[in-house]
Amino acid sequence: MTRQATANTREDNTDERPPQTARPHNTKEVTMTNVTIIGAGNIGSAVAGIAAKAGAAVQIINRDLEKARAAAPDGATVAAYGEPITGDIVVLALPYPALADVAERYADQLDGKVVVDPSNPIDFSTFDSVVPAEYASGAAEFAAKVPGAQVVKAFNTDFAAVLASGQTDGAPTTVLVAGDHDAANQAVINLVNAAGLRGVNVLGGLKRAKELEAMGSLQIILAVTEATPWTGGFKIVK
Repeated sequence: MTRQATANTREDNTDERPPQTARPHNTKEVTMTNVTIIGAGNIGSAVAGIAAKAGAAVQIINRDLEKARAAAPDGATVAAYGEPITGDIVVLALPYPALADVAERYADQLDGKVVVDPSNPIDFSTFDSVVPAEYASGAAEFAAKVPGAQVVKAFNTDFAAVLASGQTDGAPTTVLVAGDHDAANQAVINLVNAAGLRGVNVLGGLKRAKELEAMGSLQIILAVTEATPWTGGFKIVK
């Protein structure tokens, strides 16, 4: 989740023990070892750091290569927007309005890949959702445009600061994950767990992206109105 308004930027977003929920650990157990982040803003930089900590090979794609280099952890590669994707997990660290262009430009390359959407599709002047009425969520809208991809909603309920630090109020940062493909969900959970954060599978599939986007939007509203800090966030207490 990023604090920057979506309209002003193109790149930079009942079961108590579900079977896909994993506990945090620091072992390098990522099931896919190549991660591409499209976007080099705060979220892109934070997720790149998570992937690097997890032992994954990292590629950052951005229109501004200097910004991509600044966001890249040691050992990462950078590429201009439009160049080929090398990752098996692709994180769209972009504001919601930019996703349509990604779908158009990269649709064929996203076939078969785990594609993570961290965006929160809201109008920053009203804080209302801007998702078209025919879709339950921005993630569902994007998934309809790239039917060959395994779309996962994740990272949108966390601010960049707690993703980068891996800690929220003294506890591992919780990353909520929702998608229709169990293996894709687990790949994202394994990635964040291997970096020391805590991935949690939200049962119900990609339709739960609607609730995650509402949660992300609420957190943005609280931060914009200074009810909570941009360095804070929700955490699960057990």
